[in-house]
Amino acid sequence: MNIAIASGKGGTGKTFVSTNLFKTFQSLGHSTLLVDCDVECPNSLLFFNLKKLSETKVEEYRPIIDKDKCVYCGLCHEYCEYKAIFYVPELKQIMLLDNLCHGCKACSVACEYGAIEDSSTEIGSVSFFADANKHVFVEGRLKEGKIASIPIIKETIKEAVSLPYDYVILDSSPGTSCPFIQTAVRSDYIVLVAEPTPFGLSDLKQSVETLDSINKDYGVIINRSGLGDIEVYNYLQENNIPIIAEIPFSKEIARYYSEGKLAVSHIEETKKLFEKICKKIIKNGTSIS
Repeated sequence: MNIAIASGKGGTGKTFVSTNLFKTFQSLGHSTLLVDCDVECPNSLLFFNLKKLSETKVEEYRPIIDKDKCVYCGLCHEYCEYKAIFYVPELKQIMLLDNLCHGCKACSVACEYGAIEDSSTEIGSVSFFADANKHVFVEGRLKEGKIASIPIIKETIKEAVSLPYDYVILDSSPGTSCPFIQTAVRSDYIVLVAEPTPFGLSDLKQSVETLDSINKDYGVIINRSGLGDIEVYNYLQENNIPIIAEIPFSKEIARYYSEGKLAVSHIEETKKLFEKICKKIIKNGTSIS
């Protein structure tokens, strides 16, 4: 079962939930893998003492324009949906705008004069780690200066789900754009982490609308409950959206988190709460399988 932990914005406690949920699944005897899909800022593995096992480079297609063969017909420019081909026919100027290129190869298909050569560029990596107990972890990481996160997310999840684990925890990118969607569509169940504030409600609504549009099952964990207002609860009740759990605001939890420690390993109440969360997720997974 692939379980994505997501949030409509950063800072709601998504990684806190992911790491503690992973630890709890393991403590309950379940074969579980933690995967950091937040490739622009992966930090889930900072909470564990790990050794890197391997690293695979992720590459993306990039065209090379041969100006000696180019007749400046403009077809490659017209075919490119992402406006990654800079083209000024009057000045006979044409060049690739690398940061806009999505590697779709449309320009290569369009060119009838052999002026576009195929090449690739490194955009990131997928790494495997292990702790002292030989538990495996997976991390996707976008290369500094690159912006194409989607191919890395796809490759990270592809590598992760090929391993024989009963439960795969996918720590998703925050927000509701393509990185979130790419993780959600590859998941069986999505846990949305929200905070009970006006901003939290706004971003939660966007997440719910997105998941409804792709017909995904989900539930909500309200983190730092006791702060803010009740509008998030009203929204969830009005729309029959299940609340998996409420995690109360706690300075003790915040302190352990800031020290890079898992709250479930130090706070008995938090441990019991996450055990209940795990059991609810397992029950939901059984009902949707």
